[in-house]
Amino acid sequence: MNLVLTRKFPKPMNIQLNGETTPVDDNATLGDIVRRMHLEGSRYAVEVNEELVPRSEHDGYHLKAGDSVEIVQAIGGG
Repeated sequence: MNLVLTRKFPKPMNIQLNGETTPVDDNATLGDIVRRMHLEGSRYAVEVNEELVPRSEHDGYHLKAGDSVEIVQAIGGG
């Protein structure tokens, strides 16, 4: 008997996140990374491969293996 799987399971891939090799699912978005880092509601900026990505595009921006992602968080002070 042959079993055919119709559901695609995510496969791991590596990206560079703030300079460190980080495994993520192959269907990961920038929004997934932001939630994983618990940054929702805070002030931060994201670059992928040295290009700034607007916050409004994070949930629809699918990462690719080898992408270099830099996330910086604004910290207030006085």
